[in-house]
Amino acid sequence: MQIREHLEQLVESALQAAIDDHTLELDEVPEAALERPRDLSNGDWASTVALRSAKLAHKAPRDIAQAIVDHLPENDHIASVDIAGPGFINIKLTPTAYQGVVSEAREQGADFGKSTVEGPNYINIEYVSANPTGPFHVGHGRWAALGDATARVLRHAGYRVYEENYINDHGVQMDNFGESVAVRYQQLLGRDVPMPESCYAGGYVKDIAQAIIDEDGDKWLDADPDERRLNFRERAYAFELSEQHRILDEFGATFDMWFSERTLYVKDEHGKSQVDYAIEAMREKGYIYEQDGAIWFKSTEFGDDKDRVLVKGNGEYTYFTSDVAYHYNKMQRGFDHLIDLWGADHHGYIKRCEAMLAAWGYPGALEVMLGQLVNLFRDGKPVRMSKRTGEMVTFEEVIDEVGVDSTRWMMLSRSSDQTIDFDIEAAKKKDASNPVYYVQYAHARICSILRKAASADVLAKYEAGEISIDELAKTVIPADVDLSPLTDPSEIDLMRKMDTLQELVAGAARDRAAFRLTHYSQELAGLFHAFYGNCHVIVDDEKLQAARLALVDATRVVLEVSLGLLGISAPEKM
Repeated sequence: MQIREHLEQLVESALQAAIDDHTLELDEVPEAALERPRDLSNGDWASTVALRSAKLAHKAPRDIAQAIVDHLPENDHIASVDIAGPGFINIKLTPTAYQGVVSEAREQGADFGKSTVEGPNYINIEYVSANPTGPFHVGHGRWAALGDATARVLRHAGYRVYEENYINDHGVQMDNFGESVAVRYQQLLGRDVPMPESCYAGGYVKDIAQAIIDEDGDKWLDADPDERRLNFRERAYAFELSEQHRILDEFGATFDMWFSERTLYVKDEHGKSQVDYAIEAMREKGYIYEQDGAIWFKSTEFGDDKDRVLVKGNGEYTYFTSDVAYHYNKMQRGFDHLIDLWGADHHGYIKRCEAMLAAWGYPGALEVMLGQLVNLFRDGKPVRMSKRTGEMVTFEEVIDEVGVDSTRWMMLSRSSDQTIDFDIEAAKKKDASNPVYYVQYAHARICSILRKAASADVLAKYEAGEISIDELAKTVIPADVDLSPLTDPSEIDLMRKMDTLQELVAGAARDRAAFRLTHYSQELAGLFHAFYGNCHVIVDDEKLQAARLALVDATRVVLEVSLGLLGISAPEKM
């Protein structure tokens, strides 16, 4: 049980006792609802229950607060209680209250800081969703980091999460991609063919064309242009999609589904596509009309600035039609809530997409997280082009140079609505100026301390990979370790910080604010480094050593959990 929950039970027990002996006249026990004071000098926790109960109890808040204090049951968690201002109850805790956090962290391991969510909580989160027509840019890298970390945080907070990547593989951009490869193919074989403005001129297109030449030679040079375009389109698409899978796997972003836009237009045994079903569902609700031969959606009835065309007069579907069918498909799969991660330049699409969900009877089901841009720098100077290709710097080039962990940290260091200034050289540094290195070093130092305390036999097994660091820690820390020696202020600060993880994760999940875990991890690492400077762990006093080993082991666990929620590794050696 978390400290907060235990204290709330104590306060509510005091309220019940005061009601039972008629000190307070209340029909029911109000929730204690403890909060952390901004100023720790006021205590570790505070409650406004006395102020909230004044009208119901027909008493002054300070009198209610005094009644609560007088009826608090004896316990070893509360050191003192003060009544402040009009009736705030400020509680200061004993070291014993925080020592339990050490045991919980070590017992729960990867589950430490988890919570539960009641009610409908099945979330579909869609992110990255890039066109399979070229390499990922650094913006896609931010969506990958943000989406993956948000999903991890949501799961830890108790939500059911389904991760999805939408493949934009339908429409004119795919034909343009096929034509781009066809042009480069002909050029490489000596034919003077101009590249149309609508096509993709990047060097990667030339590479794909060369691969086709290596495989097929010039067999397509005089082939039917439409047949050639179709063949090259599909081969280029397969290559880029494979590259997307490879890079995202390397980055640690995995999906439950890669959803192909093309499937929305495939006819079933009834001759209907998912697009048809989505439009029919809107029509049944009365939100479809025809005008000038086109099919329109009455999105203005849901706050949009104008109605939206779904099918043009010539029978062509609009880009928005795919969005309509795709989101209808999601809701038909049973999700309670949808989260889409988009670039900030898509802000104008939000209202129409909210409208389509509302039209089907799902108001509020769609949530859009907008991500701002990433500006690349090198030693403070803007980076516009890749040194290798002379074109844009790709996401893959960044992670190849900087590494996955540093890239993730930089991409997650700010709220999604803030621009990221990503300095490549700063992210590569292996010292305390680099926050991810600083945090990972704290974890590695703890592992070093545990190894130092282990016997030669145990250490040999660990180095041989026969036992984990968790198993090693159990050999150097007694199962019934006495934590009462943990009373130093730096020890208390460390335990207090560990105790905040659950509420921080719950808040980060609620606010879609995974970036808070970067701040938390950095603060926890800083408190550990301060503790390490103030308190020797390996000492002659066996009881004190065991307690401090348990404390650093618990810190290791919490650092690993917090880094894991960001998708960042917790190295045992550096």
